[in-house]
Amino acid sequence: MDTRKLAYFVKIVDSGSITKAAAALHVAQPALSQQVSALETELKQRLLIRSKQGVQPTAAGHTLYRHAQTILRLVEQARQDVASSGAAPAGRVSIAIAPYSMASSLTPRIISEVARRYPDIVLHLTEIYGGVLSEAIKNGRLDMALIYEPGPIRGVQFTTMIVEDLHLVVNGKNKAAAKSGEITLEEAAEFGLFLPEQNHTLRQIVESGMRDKGLSLRLVGEVESVPSLTRLLRADMGATILPKSAADALFHEEDFRVLRIVDPGLQCKIALCTPDHEPLSEAASAVLMVLKEMLQEMLSAKYTR
Repeated sequence: MDTRKLAYFVKIVDSGSITKAAAALHVAQPALSQQVSALETELKQRLLIRSKQGVQPTAAGHTLYRHAQTILRLVEQARQDVASSGAAPAGRVSIAIAPYSMASSLTPRIISEVARRYPDIVLHLTEIYGGVLSEAIKNGRLDMALIYEPGPIRGVQFTTMIVEDLHLVVNGKNKAAAKSGEITLEEAAEFGLFLPEQNHTLRQIVESGMRDKGLSLRLVGEVESVPSLTRLLRADMGATILPKSAADALFHEEDFRVLRIVDPGLQCKIALCTPDHEPLSEAASAVLMVLKEMLQEMLSAKYTR
């Protein structure tokens, strides 16, 4: 099996027609059909269903199509890496960073440091949640991410970088707010809460903790906009639950109280997420190194205070 056959097969599936694929590839239609037949003989599987309307991949064809896309992408990446070998890393690197975490404060430093070390790398930064993250990483739309660790997901790997306690954030004028700096989970459950939607790991941690304690979640609304969340809490329309670092960064004014949840305490993990099925590009590897250095510095500063 060679990559030319795979490229031909992908083009046929994308075109939905051998005739259209032949025209796009500037290859005679009989020759293209022979390449498909050779693949089917080699794999001992029928790959395409032919009809007057065109062609459709069989179940085996779908499987080959998926693998062929990955193989062709790796071959092209190898060509680019070899061509640029010896030169400074260059290209586009995409990163997602969990918005409600201490990691989100790294964004300005990441851009500044990468620009200083690798001026030919263009960073694409976004805030994205776990529900769509795994597919984005697996499909190559994202190179890496710092997110709330959701547990094992096929196709990606997680490296835990930060473990944080969760805190209740409430308007400082709220008479129900504790004065000690701590609040039990049972007391926190009495507040109406603004949380992200259910596919967000932070929401799942809160729901699981309350369920284990036999408590009911009083959900006032699902909010994933930081400015909106700030306005709602300032109007004392409810409370929220966040990691301490995110709470300090977003609600540092005297108008708010940030209370550590205890009995039991709740924790979340911020993890570095990367694909487990293919290597990172040279540019992405360079950015990953910068990111790890910054996280180590942040953790060292946190624990040496």
